[in-house]
Amino acid sequence: MAQQKRKVPEVTEKKNKKLPSVDGASSKGGAVLRPVPDAELELSPEEQRVLERKLKKERKKEERQRLREAGLAAQHPPARRSGAELALDYLCAWAQKHKNWRFQKTRQTWLLLHMYDRDKVPDEHFSTMLAYLEGLQGRARELTVQKAEALMRELDEEDPDPLLPGRVQRIRQTLLGRRQL
Repeated sequence: MAQQKRKVPEVTEKKNKKLPSVDGASSKGGAVLRPVPDAELELSPEEQRVLERKLKKERKKEERQRLREAGLAAQHPPARRSGAELALDYLCAWAQKHKNWRFQKTRQTWLLLHMYDRDKVPDEHFSTMLAYLEGLQGRARELTVQKAEALMRELDEEDPDPLLPGRVQRIRQTLLGRRQL
């Protein structure tokens, strides 16, 4: 049977020691931590790194507080671009055959999921989308054709909805493009 290791009291005491602070106040009280010379307190290299990280964090916090008090709001990074914008840029880059164009599964998936929606893939990009579909390979091609056929069957069974003529037209174009290959 394996024996459990017992903690050595010296190590436990060392870990439980509070880090030194200015005026004997705790670090939560807002006092700034200062490293104590090695003569007063011996720290292992790991403990020294931890102390340095805490000091760095405190300095950053103080800097942010100073900026806030001065009325200078921290500069926020620009907003991230939406999936629609990224996917349409991907499609345009493919159409222009840029040297830096490369296949991106997430962009292709987004395009395949939203290609029948005129709001998400505008008409000016749909002809490019059809050309992109011609080069589609593998399982993505099979699933796209199956989905278009299933949508067509579903729309044929139901009463035609006057709100969806654009969608029906796009599905037909997708299926016709497949038959021409």
